[in-house]
Amino acid sequence: MKNPFDPAGELPFISHLIELRDRLLRVVLCVLLVFIGTASYANEIYQYIAEPLLVHMPKNSTMIAIDVASPFFTPIKLALVVAIFACIPYILFQFWGFVAPGLYRHEKLMVLPLLFASTVLFYTGAAFAYFVVFPLVFGYLTSAAPAGVTVMTDIATYLDFILAMFFAFGVSFEIPIFTIVLVWAGITTPQSLSEKRPYVIVGVFVVAMFLTPPDALSQTLLAVPMWLLFESGLLFSRFFVGKRRED
Repeated sequence: MKNPFDPAGELPFISHLIELRDRLLRVVLCVLLVFIGTASYANEIYQYIAEPLLVHMPKNSTMIAIDVASPFFTPIKLALVVAIFACIPYILFQFWGFVAPGLYRHEKLMVLPLLFASTVLFYTGAAFAYFVVFPLVFGYLTSAAPAGVTVMTDIATYLDFILAMFFAFGVSFEIPIFTIVLVWAGITTPQSLSEKRPYVIVGVFVVAMFLTPPDALSQTLLAVPMWLLFESGLLFSRFFVGKRRED
């Protein structure tokens, strides 16, 4: 059996490109197959995603479609995004299969759990946005409308808004992974990060201010979890320091 760490057995550069192409084609095929299924229920998926806003809209008020093609393309766009989200584990599996042969054993033991944890955290962030943040934010925003103004949101604008929120919360929940990787790579230390805690707290509120609507509630709902996730990443990174020294 050929040793993958033997330089003499290293695959030519063109072979690596062929393998990368094959894995990318598998990813595209997986997304297309899932998209075929989600496209069949595009309207139902959109209705489910719009529920946090619809329950807070005034009576007899509905969402609207400004563009002529929006009623068709907006749900289809959401179905494609849902397909990509659903394929993230498979995408990471293909990524792992491509890079794993070039990693040492101790690196494999570190990277694989981090990939799994990053996937779970991203999904957790998106779920937190949908089940916790959206009901509170939309309840506040619809109630803040001036007298005589009827809230009727465009479906395409709403989709862009919630996708940005999903992405913001999903990436924000990756903070423990970023913290652990920085410590594991030797770029910083848990002690150094602990000393910078006041700056981190201010920084997460500044980031939340740019990623969320201009109200204190949604900014706090993003900033506080980011800070708590930083603390959890700081806690777990102390274990990785000892592991890195052993390696």
